[in-house]
Amino acid sequence: MDLRIFTEPQQGASYDTLLKVARTAEDLGVFSAFFRSDHYLKMGDADGLPGPTDAWITLAGLARETSTIRLGTLMTAATFRLPGVTAIQVAQVDAMSGGRVEFGLGAGWYEAEHTAYGIPFPKEKFGRLEEQLEIITGLWRTKPGDTFDFSGEYYTLTDSPALPKPAQERIPVLVGGYGPKRTPALAARFADEFNLPFASVEDTAAQFGRVREAAERAGRPADELVYSNALVVCVGRDDAEVARRAAAIGREVDELKANGLAGTPEEVAEKIGRYAAVGSERVYLQVLDLADLDHLELIASRVAPQLG
Repeated sequence: MDLRIFTEPQQGASYDTLLKVARTAEDLGVFSAFFRSDHYLKMGDADGLPGPTDAWITLAGLARETSTIRLGTLMTAATFRLPGVTAIQVAQVDAMSGGRVEFGLGAGWYEAEHTAYGIPFPKEKFGRLEEQLEIITGLWRTKPGDTFDFSGEYYTLTDSPALPKPAQERIPVLVGGYGPKRTPALAARFADEFNLPFASVEDTAAQFGRVREAAERAGRPADELVYSNALVVCVGRDDAEVARRAAAIGREVDELKANGLAGTPEEVAEKIGRYAAVGSERVYLQVLDLADLDHLELIASRVAPQLG
């Protein structure tokens, strides 16, 4: 099982805090990647201080201040950026990192953050997401010296030089979500990885099955995709430490155990195993207390060795 760290900086984190988490994850040698959300407004009761950080500006900085850990988004919001600009940004960060970027793209859903920062929130988001995926991957695939053209309902590109190119021959693309039909079809067309966030083992099994069927209908081997989950994590050496960490993020232990990965290292390893049994190959551990670096060390030393 591949373990990755997933952060939610809109809840309150500076760039320096994110850098500490990314460097700790890299130094521990267990976590293969550092991912972050792409939001501009806090959710719930968090104060959100010192304010939002932009996902791709953050990752550009981390690209130069880390050396081995992979970097990416769950998920970049298609409503925030134009596809041609996004292709340039992500390719540049990939080059800055020496080819360590992975690109998750979602439709965008949080209307309040759009209103708060003057970002248009279109009614038809899925169609825009589909066109963005086609444009961005098409720009990256275009051979140097050739041009890229696209004419869709929402975007038109004419004689694009399709530059710059990423350092990687192919930047891994992540698509995710719960939709029973259009989402699996989109993953089958564009994704290297399908991610399902905050879902039960049973719902994971069902959605992974839909994606596998969609891939096969598209003439693609289902095993060509990586299947992953994102789940909140709260691990303690004993019940008291679990309770302390749950309280620090404003959650109840029983709720975390039901909806995420919470408990002792043995309990958490057992539950990860249940996800593995239905096809999950990778788990993004949603770490909400970014000041608690001992939490990462505990996961690395006591959970990861149990996963094989």
